[in-house]
Amino acid sequence: MTAGQTIALWTSADVASATAGVARAAWTASGVSIDSRTVKAGDLFVALKGPSFDGHDYVGAALAAGAAAALVHRVPENLSHQLQDKLLTVKDTFTALNDLARAARARGQAKIVAITGSVGKTGTKDALTMALAAQGATHATSGNLNNHWGVPLSLARMPANVAFGIFEIGMNHPGEIAPLARLVRPHAVIVTAVAAVHLEFFDSVAGIADEKASIAAGLVPGGTAILPADSEYFDRLVTAVKGHGCRNVVTFGSMGQADARLVSLAYSAHGMQIAADVLSERITFDMGVSGRHHAINALAVLAAIKAMGADPSRGAATLAKLAPTKGRGNVVTIAVPGGEIAVVDDSYNASPASVKALTETMGRIKADTSARALMALGDMLELGAQGPALHAGLAESIVANGIDLVFTAGPLMEHLHTALPRDKRGGHVRESALLNPLLQGALRPGDIVAVKGSHGSRMNVVVDALCAMSARAGGASPPKTVNGH
Repeated sequence: MTAGQTIALWTSADVASATAGVARAAWTASGVSIDSRTVKAGDLFVALKGPSFDGHDYVGAALAAGAAAALVHRVPENLSHQLQDKLLTVKDTFTALNDLARAARARGQAKIVAITGSVGKTGTKDALTMALAAQGATHATSGNLNNHWGVPLSLARMPANVAFGIFEIGMNHPGEIAPLARLVRPHAVIVTAVAAVHLEFFDSVAGIADEKASIAAGLVPGGTAILPADSEYFDRLVTAVKGHGCRNVVTFGSMGQADARLVSLAYSAHGMQIAADVLSERITFDMGVSGRHHAINALAVLAAIKAMGADPSRGAATLAKLAPTKGRGNVVTIAVPGGEIAVVDDSYNASPASVKALTETMGRIKADTSARALMALGDMLELGAQGPALHAGLAESIVANGIDLVFTAGPLMEHLHTALPRDKRGGHVRESALLNPLLQGALRPGDIVAVKGSHGSRMNVVVDALCAMSARAGGASPPKTVNGH
C-alpha cells in the first residue's frame, strides 16, 4: 500500500450488489457516515431521513468535505452533474443501510459479541474491545451507537478481515432489541444488568428483563448467553433466553455458583486488583478503573473471551490499561485555593442502579482516604411514574455509604433532597447551571466530588465550571485527568 492510499472498506460494486442500488460511477469508500458534520475523507455518506431532518439536504456538504460517494433515494436539488456521478441510488436509504450491515456481517469470519443491559454496556464493550484487540484484529461500536441507526452503521463499518466484532445494543421501548440482535447475529451475548431504566416505556422492571433477554433471539446456532448471576431477575433471564432457543448459558457475578465468579477485590492507587474464578481457571488481574460494578462486568468480559475461543488470562492482563472516558467516571484533579480536589466526572448518564454503584464506590474511596465525599446529582430521566420515589430512594444508599454532602439539581432530585438527613443536604436548585455557586462555596482542599445525572440534566456544565475554577486558581496548567479512583 502506497503512502496516502486508503484501505477499501466498500467498492461501488459491492454496495450496489448489497443494496440493489445503482451506482453512476466506480468509487472506493474507506468508511461509512450518516452525519455530514463528522464525515471523513473517503467515507460513504448515507443520507438518512429522520423525523426532523433529511440527510439528502446535506449530501453536497458531505461530498465537499471529502466523502467518496453518497447513498441516496432521491437526487438532491442544486447538486452539480459532477457530484451527481458520486451518487448511488436506492429505494430507501434506511433499508439500504441495513442491507449493507447484513452484507458486512455475511462476508467475514469474525466471532461476534453483542452487549446489552440497563447499565454498564459501554464500559463492558470498551473493556472487551481492549482485551480482544490484544489477540486479533477487532472492530467495535464507536461511542454508544447502539440504536436502530447506530447498530447497522456500526456493522456496515466492520472490515471483512477482522477476527472479532463487538456491538452494543440499547433500547428505549419494548421490541427494539431483538431485530437489532438478528441483524448482528452474535456468537455470544452479554446482559450486564437489569435495572429501573426507561421505566417510562415499560410496565415493570420485569418487562425490562424480558426485553434485555431478547438479545438472545439473534444468537447463531450453538451461541452462548452470558448472564448476571447476582441479578434478582436472573431466573427470569435464563427462562427468557432459553425461550429464544439458547441452550448455552454462562453466568457471572459474586454468587458461589457463578461460572465466572469474583473471588476477591482490593482497591489500589490506580484502580483495582481482582481475583476471579473463570470457568474453573483462577485469574488475578488489575483494572485501571474503580468500582465493584466494573469488577463484576469484567467477569462477563472474561467469560465472553472464553466463548470466543480466545485466552481470558491474556485478555485480563490488558485491563490494567483501561481508563474511563470523559463523562463516564474519569477522574479530574482540580486546583482550588489551598490545594486540590478530585472530581469524578460521571455526568454522561444516570439511573438508580448506576447512582447507587457510584455511591458505593465513593464510600469505599472515603474509607480508604479519609477524604470528604461530596456528590452533585441531576435528574434521572425516563423513569415514568416511579421517578419521584426512585429519586427519594437514593437517600438510603447515600447514608449507608457515609457521603458527607449531596447537592441536587432538577425537579425530580428535589425528592432526594427532601429525603436526605439535614446534615447531608448541600443544597438544591432547579437546574444544573445554578448549582455551581453552592457547590464551589462548600469545597475544601482534599475533597472528592462525584458529578452525575442523565444526559438531559446537563450535569456536564457543573464539571466544566469546576475545571474553569481550576484554571483561575492554578494559572495556565489545565486540569489533570488521572486513572484510578
